[in-house]
Amino acid sequence: MEKHGVYLGPRLRRLRKDLGLTQAMMASDLEVSPSYVALMEGNQRPVTAELLLRLARTYKIDMSVLADDSTPELLGRLQSTIKDPIFADIEISPLEAADVLSSFPGFAEAMLRLYTAYKEEQLALADQRQVALDRGPDEGSDPVSDVRRFLAARRNCFPGLDAAAEKMAGAVTEAGGLTNYFMQRHTLRVRRIPPEIMSGSVRRLDRHRREVLLDDCLDTASQNFQLAQQLAYVEFDEEIGKIVQEGTFATESARRLAHRALAGYFAAAVVMPYKSFAKVVEARRYDVEAIARQFSTSFEQTAHRLTTLQKPGQERIPFFFIRVDPAGNVSKRLDSANFPFARHGGGCPVWTLHQVFSTPRTVVTQWLELPDGQQFFSIARTVSSGGGTFGVPRVDRAVALVCEAKYAERLIYYRQPVTPTPIGITCRLCQRDNCRHRSEPPIGRQILPDYYRRTDAPFGFSDQI
Repeated sequence: MEKHGVYLGPRLRRLRKDLGLTQAMMASDLEVSPSYVALMEGNQRPVTAELLLRLARTYKIDMSVLADDSTPELLGRLQSTIKDPIFADIEISPLEAADVLSSFPGFAEAMLRLYTAYKEEQLALADQRQVALDRGPDEGSDPVSDVRRFLAARRNCFPGLDAAAEKMAGAVTEAGGLTNYFMQRHTLRVRRIPPEIMSGSVRRLDRHRREVLLDDCLDTASQNFQLAQQLAYVEFDEEIGKIVQEGTFATESARRLAHRALAGYFAAAVVMPYKSFAKVVEARRYDVEAIARQFSTSFEQTAHRLTTLQKPGQERIPFFFIRVDPAGNVSKRLDSANFPFARHGGGCPVWTLHQVFSTPRTVVTQWLELPDGQQFFSIARTVSSGGGTFGVPRVDRAVALVCEAKYAERLIYYRQPVTPTPIGITCRLCQRDNCRHRSEPPIGRQILPDYYRRTDAPFGFSDQI
């Protein structure tokens, strides 16, 4: 009769490969047959308690390395994947998804990789179509768009980095802060240097002198973020590189931007660890300013972090985040809310995001409605960077968080719905005919002559599309 045990096939295979062993070599070490190792790795035989102890003694490992921390995450990703409209005509129950993951973990992982690649390609095609419509044929690869597709395909959520950063945050707290951690763990001294000596840098690692140098004009939130990002490069650069390799990038510039984005993600996760941050977020009802004070972060850093809270089983409200300058140029865009913002060209001028520069540092809310009837709730405010001393220029931008209307009641900013403001994705894709803010006619509409009649809107066009 088979001894009782646990099925650890994929984890046992991963351990063997990490140790650089063949099945025959592991079988010899554990005093079993190679075929038995193969059966255990294929989940055809359980790993008994006796064999677990033998594994621990033989390879001097902590049994926690065989803990399956990834199963809930993978199951959540798999269940989210099968909800995609492309699978709408296939009935797959959550139980079936769990069975696939349990019995065929390799197949489940392969499917997730293929689906992620599919999403990236769909976003790339959408970008190409939009460029063709708005500006004509693309003249070259855009590294920023490549990185945005990479993040959007993964909903700007990287649970593996969150888990690693959470452990790191605990170690940093035990050390008494990031400055102490750098000295204790890496014998790197943190120094704050005047901007004229930093020569245009806000952070620099001087390995020769064993120092991390920071511009002393940075505020506390920026200093902590820069130190945490440097920590990502020092300790987790290889792991970040592996995630980047999963993406499809046309240029080295795009890969470098993706690497920097993930290092920034890790930094935010160290400063705002997932579990504690998610707990505070709910307690504070998404009050960005109050949450920022609790974690000693900036409004922008906190808003940015809110877009990443999609860890399977621990999801919070999905948000769209955008940052623009006074001219309307988009310098950052992250989406976990499926908000169909234009990937190219300008946004809609009636969105208060473009108007908050007249009321600096004041949170402005707005109900939005797209031409197809979808409604969203927007929170917008100005943010600043730079400055810190006389003569150093300050840069003012506006940021917005947007969520679907159904989530609005959970926000501290919620007010009873008013008539939503009609907005378009972009003028070229908006078919509303009575908008006085329109800068371009919509695609496919015939412009009417104004020999006898001029409309109050910039363009008059026929009802036929």
